[in-house]
Amino acid sequence: MGKTFHSAEIVKTAEGRQYHIGLAPGDVAPFILLCGDTERVEKVARYFNAASQPISSREYTTITGSYHGIPVSVMATGMGPDNTEIALVELSQIVENPTLIRVGSSGAVKKEINIGDIVITTGAVRLESTSTKFVMEGYPALAHHEVLLALLESASRGKRKFHCGLTATAAGFYGPQGRNTPFFKSLHPNLPEELEKVGVANMEMEASALLTLSTLAGFRAGAVCAIYAQRHKNKFIDMDTKDSAEKDCIEIALGAVEIINRMDKLKGESKYWLPGMGI
Repeated sequence: MGKTFHSAEIVKTAEGRQYHIGLAPGDVAPFILLCGDTERVEKVARYFNAASQPISSREYTTITGSYHGIPVSVMATGMGPDNTEIALVELSQIVENPTLIRVGSSGAVKKEINIGDIVITTGAVRLESTSTKFVMEGYPALAHHEVLLALLESASRGKRKFHCGLTATAAGFYGPQGRNTPFFKSLHPNLPEELEKVGVANMEMEASALLTLSTLAGFRAGAVCAIYAQRHKNKFIDMDTKDSAEKDCIEIALGAVEIINRMDKLKGESKYWLPGMGI
């Protein structure tokens, strides 16, 4: 296989294999689940009826298969908005009009949200700067309405404990999220309280980059995250609860894929799915 790269602007081989994610056209399905954690990719792939061998390049690992007859891929991006940006840009080169769902973990910044709960993102506060290299500061980071409604429907059908609201996306885990450690003090130690005052539900590190770039490209995208930390109570999840919450998160996302696939069939010639079309 040739590995000559023909451009410094869009770095790919002659067959279209992308420099960072290591994927070429045909390697990825139109429905793509995105995880920060590589181990979560394997957990998602266990639900597939058939699955390819993992394709790994740097921190990116991708498995493609089918879920109830629907082609689906799952990719580990690693952590952070910068990794998400690379994934989105390179995926856009090899798959036409993808639908992307982040399957992640996060910390609660609303007091009533508990460890182990699920948060479905309506939109994201952009505390990262990666997305601002493409759009102006005031540009909204919004979940696509079809993905948002499908995630809500999936969570409701599964009788999960879920919340729906705004997500804040930070550029890192410690200082950027207001955490203090012995040697490193955040400039914004009251960030969880400040975010709660303006109605933010949870905080993580990828959603706003995903939603901003997807809107810019015209892709459908959304996010569903399990709660691993309760910032006001300074509590972190135990392993048994972590496994259960992660399972809920994965199953909600896969259920949403089925619902979106059904929406697409019901649309007919319409550009948008509407509630009157059924589900």
